[in-house]
Amino acid sequence: MREITRRQFVKCLTGLGLGTLGGGALLSQLSCANSEEPSMTPTSTPIPPSPSPYAHEAMYYRQIGEGLVQCQLCPNRCTLSEGSRSPCRVRENRGGKLYTMAYGNPCAVHNDPIEKKPFSHFLPGSLSFSIATPGCNLHCLYCQNWTISQKRPEETDNLDLPPEDVVKYALKGESQSIAYTYSEPNIFYEYMLDTAKAARPKGLRNVVISNGYINPDPLRELCDAVDAIRVDLKGFTEEFYQKVCFGSLRPVLESIKIIQEEGIHLEIVNLVVPTLNDDKGILREMARWIVGNVGPDVPTHFSRFGPMYKLTNLPPTPVETLERARAIAMEEGISYVYIGNVPGHPANNTYCAHCGKLIIGRMGFYVTEYHLVEGKCEYCGNRIPGVWE
Repeated sequence: MREITRRQFVKCLTGLGLGTLGGGALLSQLSCANSEEPSMTPTSTPIPPSPSPYAHEAMYYRQIGEGLVQCQLCPNRCTLSEGSRSPCRVRENRGGKLYTMAYGNPCAVHNDPIEKKPFSHFLPGSLSFSIATPGCNLHCLYCQNWTISQKRPEETDNLDLPPEDVVKYALKGESQSIAYTYSEPNIFYEYMLDTAKAARPKGLRNVVISNGYINPDPLRELCDAVDAIRVDLKGFTEEFYQKVCFGSLRPVLESIKIIQEEGIHLEIVNLVVPTLNDDKGILREMARWIVGNVGPDVPTHFSRFGPMYKLTNLPPTPVETLERARAIAMEEGISYVYIGNVPGHPANNTYCAHCGKLIIGRMGFYVTEYHLVEGKCEYCGNRIPGVWE
């Protein structure tokens, strides 16, 4: 692992013309990964003679005797023997304690438009200082960030960026929030939680872009520290989750309900993959579940799939399929439904659910029109759910 000091970080940014940490990419390390099938069993690795400087004792685990520890963070509940590493690639048993190797060492740092996440009802037009470490607790065959999500921290180029420095650079970049994103934030849970706690007193919001694959107790604690969570609801059958994502649907549905119960701003994204999760009947079931369990006002996005990673044999999602998914969702009562990854499509915009007029216009990730006054439609006065100020 290549360590980069804070001084080198600033020097690097200056060389890129980004010394003020304005919009645009600050660092994105996307090294090549091999194409082995994901393993859901811990891997045994020799313990280094001295711990990584980024090793940090994990939260949410228990010791179960004979040097074994069981991680309690996500539904995988991995049991690790001495020296073994979890399938998420960042948690390791060292001397009967569970350590995370993803703390203060992000491999990707950007200052992004909030619309890129995507959030459509949370501080539109603002910048979000975005960080990620390697690793993920799912192994989706179509992962767009597989070159970091399916890597270990030792296999990427990382910055030395403790929580207090994340906050400092977010403020320098004139960001209104910090986003935990790109890979799976739940696997760098401790780093995310400490950063979020440090950010709030400085007036920064915290947003999480997650697969929702986390156990209830750590999720509820996280909800106390963050302001918005966008969940990837990858499909709506156990078969899809098992065969394509190597996980389970049920815990994700439970997470979505918990986020809503905790009063955290929630948005849902479904990446529509041709032949795998685009069945009209299943899309209708998903829309009905959303309305019945978290209500009609949760912004829901249907995003276009592009061939990548291990699903290069499939075509991009036809726009007509996305439009059909959106129509089904609206028929079932979801008030705010978006189409993603199709720049310039009218469904990138926000329309008032009462009068139907365009109230937020977008081109790509940028806001072009804004017709809200104190969170209400400028034309009819209807209150639009979201975080606007």
